[in-house]
Amino acid sequence: MTATTPTTGGYVAAPNRVLRAVNGIDYAYREIGEGSPPLVLLQHFRGNLDNWDPALIDGLVSNRRVVTFDNMGVGESTGSTPSTMSQMAIDAITFLDAMEFVEIDILGFSIGSFIAQEIALIRPSVVRRLVLASSAPRGAAGMHGWAPGVIQAVGGSAPNPAGYLSVFFTDSAPSRQAGLETLGRITARTEERDKPTTWQKRQAQ
Repeated sequence: MTATTPTTGGYVAAPNRVLRAVNGIDYAYREIGEGSPPLVLLQHFRGNLDNWDPALIDGLVSNRRVVTFDNMGVGESTGSTPSTMSQMAIDAITFLDAMEFVEIDILGFSIGSFIAQEIALIRPSVVRRLVLASSAPRGAAGMHGWAPGVIQAVGGSAPNPAGYLSVFFTDSAPSRQAGLETLGRITARTEERDKPTTWQKRQAQ
C-alpha cells in the first residue's frame, strides 16, 4: 500500500495516519516535511507518537521528511507488543516496507536505538545512516536489567512527570527548566493524542 503525501507544518499539528502492512498490522504514524531519504525515528521505552518533543521534530524537518510511528502493539498500532528486540525490528521493517522505503536514515532513542541496531543487522541495505541516542550493547551475564532508579521513575503503572524529569534531566535549575518546557511541548497537543502505553506493553518491552 502506498503512503500518502507527507504533511508540512509543525509536529503538534501533524495528523495521525494508519497504514496496514502485509502482516495484517495497522501501524499508526505521523510524517512531516519533504526530502529523500526519509528520517525515521524509533521511540524510547513506553514511548508513543506523543512522546517526541515537537521542537526536536520541527528542527529536524527543516530540510527532511521525518516519520515517527508506533511499532506493533504500541499506541494506536494494532497487535501485541513483542518481547524481543529482534521481533520489534522485524515489525519495524514490515512498516518500512509498507511505506515503500528503499533507503532511510534512522534515529533510534533508547529502546529505539536497540531496535535500530537490529534493523541494520537484519536489513543493512535499507539503512543509509544510523544515529543511536542513549544506546547500549546487547545484555550479557551481569549486565541485564534496568537501573533501579530508572525503572522506579519511568516504570510505574501511571505516568510520572517527576520521574521523567529525574531520568532525562539533571537537578540543575537550567536543566529542570528545560525539562518543564519539554513536558509542556509534549503535552501541548490536545486533539488526536496517541493511546498511552498499557501495562502489557510495558512488561513486553
